[in-house]
Amino acid sequence: MKFLNFILFVAVQFSLLSAADREPSIVWINEMPADAVMPPHTTHQTFYSKAAGREVGYCLYLPPGYEEGGAVRYPVIYNLHGNGGNEFHSFEDVEVLHAGILAGKWPPMMVALPNGGHSTFYKDSHDGKLPIETIFIEEFIPHIDSTYRTIAAREGRCLEGFSMGGRGSLRLAMKYPDLFCSLFCQAGNIPRTLKRFEAADHWEDVIQGYLGPDRVNYVNNDAFLLLEKNLKKIKGRLRIQMACGTKDGGHLPTVRDFHEHLMKNKVDHTYIELEGLAHRRTEMIKRLEPVWFDYHVESIRLATEAAGK
Repeated sequence: MKFLNFILFVAVQFSLLSAADREPSIVWINEMPADAVMPPHTTHQTFYSKAAGREVGYCLYLPPGYEEGGAVRYPVIYNLHGNGGNEFHSFEDVEVLHAGILAGKWPPMMVALPNGGHSTFYKDSHDGKLPIETIFIEEFIPHIDSTYRTIAAREGRCLEGFSMGGRGSLRLAMKYPDLFCSLFCQAGNIPRTLKRFEAADHWEDVIQGYLGPDRVNYVNNDAFLLLEKNLKKIKGRLRIQMACGTKDGGHLPTVRDFHEHLMKNKVDHTYIELEGLAHRRTEMIKRLEPVWFDYHVESIRLATEAAGK
């Protein structure tokens, strides 16, 4: 009996530790992991965030030819990292893009890699301690546009991410469709936030209280409701691509749910299920590498034409 009690005690402590490790947090400026290699033309930078009251780290890829100067402006792909990540992420994407640019397959583009912290899902916390959405939308994007030679308009911005980054990028695109012309949600879990709030079983938001006790915060962070609210701004303007593996059991059901919601609302989009793929980002890139940036490139072309530029 004493042994069983000891096992139960250890299990409880492990459970508490695991829950604590999942709590939303952020290290504002990180150091590059010892085993990581910075891709070509990529640097680690910081910018001052008024919302955070401190410097915040990010990585940035500038395409070949950028440093030569001139008046040429470039579109930007904003890539959001997964849960537990930081600004040192998605280097595989950058390497694929760089190789494609050198081969003449894709036009020169920039890639911005922001720091979204751990388990924030790119939302603002109700207590103001983690204003991640505000930092990204109101500060980081304007910083990139004012500091580098970007195409500072909807037709020059693409948004993407894997897992937490996919979930965050999709929600932000639904909430701010005038900012982006292209979205690529990569295995991003897409919950019906309001329904989970009402059921009180959503651990990220209800138990941890990240969005707080007010129902309006869940309405304003529900991708399904945001799609309906901004439908006129999304249809025919924001191109949407979603991909998920058929063995990604923790994410696929909600991705399918949102896919069906898009069809119900007659929103044209591209939907991909990768047979036998689990929740593996590197493998997803490998499978789709030949066309990994095609969707964004086409979105930029169509949006530029529509803008008459």
